Amino acid sequence: MSKEFVARRLDVARFAEEGAALNGQEPVSGHPRLMAETQGRGTASPVSWSAVGELRNPLHLQSGIWLHLRAQAVLELTCQRCLRPVQVPLAVERSFRFVADEGMAAAQDEHSSEDVLALSRSFDLVELVEDELLMEMPVAPRHETCPVPVRLEAVDDDFEAAGGTRENPFAALGRLKVGGKS
Repeated sequence: MSKEFVARRLDVARFAEEGAALNGQEPVSGHPRLMAETQGRGTASPVSWSAVGELRNPLHLQSGIWLHLRAQAVLELTCQRCLRPVQVPLAVERSFRFVADEGMAAAQDEHSSEDVLALSRSFDLVELVEDELLMEMPVAPRHETCPVPVRLEAVDDDFEAAGGTRENPFAALGRLKVGGKS
């Protein structure tokens, strides 16, 4: 008995039991947190993903419920050297083990080499895709070679001219002393 699965309300246990697969593609504009990182650029760029469920040791009392995820996108971020847009390809390939509840997931995740999540009958797979792509983003995106020369100095001629020569602040304090000379 095959069931139709919906990525935004996924019954993870059933998905794994059937060894089902889902895939999708939607524009970056469908992911608000990714859009915030791109500052509104590249809204039509696709976010593609696929997921496969797996039930390990199905005859055991507590069988292993797994979800294998792949996702990729190209985000238009801001280069931290030249401050111009830079295309950053992101790719995720990760497996998740599901356990009964949040408490168990938190306890096991600390001591486990795999990612552990809480089992849900209405799991938002698309949100997981967005989470994983956000974690793949570089802290400081930049071009291999910037398209414009990068200025490594901050000199403003108007700033220097406006400042003129200033009096030493300790000389001003000295005049404030009782009996100080002006």
